[in-house]
Amino acid sequence: MKPRCDDPRVARIVSLFEALAPADLSRLGEYYSPQARFKDPFNEVQGVAAIQQVFAHMFHALNEPRFVVRDIVVQGDRCFLEWDFLFGFKRFNDRPQTVCGGSLLRLDAQGLIVDHRDYWDAAEELYEKLPVVGALMRWMKQRARR
Repeated sequence: MKPRCDDPRVARIVSLFEALAPADLSRLGEYYSPQARFKDPFNEVQGVAAIQQVFAHMFHALNEPRFVVRDIVVQGDRCFLEWDFLFGFKRFNDRPQTVCGGSLLRLDAQGLIVDHRDYWDAAEELYEKLPVVGALMRWMKQRARR
């Protein structure tokens, strides 16, 4: 079941993320403020052009990447989106992959994103799925449990 969001600012952003395609990258300035900040486990950038580059790299490096928003929490100018990120690796295998994570967004008075912080466990959600590195990560995780 698709999460419901009564806040039109957030519903608009969710629609963008769930349908995001390479052709949409030139329109990110309609969703992000000019000096917006973006941070995830691999990137920390500022400005719409830099954020466009992060998403452009995603489309270049992965097969059919897409977000499915599972839950939405809105409080004032902040919202949290819980999502699944579905994709395939271009270099390693063609099996479908899923990363579970969330985005904390802060919006300005116009409903543009000024801060975008993604939270997800790179070790468990990504590295463990890679050949060679994955085996090492799973072994390290198992050793840490003892």
